[in-house]
Amino acid sequence: MRRKSSLGPPWRRFVLAAVLALSSTACGRDPPEQRLRDSVTQFQAAIEQRDAPALQEWLAADFVGPEGLDREGARRLAVGSFLRYRQLGVTVGPLDIALQPDHATVRFTAALTGGSGRPLPEAARLYEVETGWREEDGDWRMTSARWTAKL
Repeated sequence: MRRKSSLGPPWRRFVLAAVLALSSTACGRDPPEQRLRDSVTQFQAAIEQRDAPALQEWLAADFVGPEGLDREGARRLAVGSFLRYRQLGVTVGPLDIALQPDHATVRFTAALTGGSGRPLPEAARLYEVETGWREEDGDWRMTSARWTAKL
């Protein structure tokens, strides 16, 4: 004897499965701080991969850096560094995140290295960095950056 499903007809099971899938997707979305940490990591990866267009995508349209550096100027600065050094390395220290609704400040220490590909880098610098971020349609974009050389 065939046993009846307690969930009812197949279409009802399909609707129930769809509702559960959608609700688990909504609940599974990472919290804002985790998404911001992921954005910082992806920004760092864009530098190391020498990918100026990807780097620029992480910058807000109204990005402002030191001495009036804008989004396009930041892209040009990155391209200049990519041309100067065949290999770039970025090591980021622990992130100090101050999260507000739709905005965040991220502070960290960054060690930048650049070289021709030989075992030792030709240049290395340590910086204290402070960045501002804004959440736009669920994605974090860098709105500002300041850095100070430490060594």
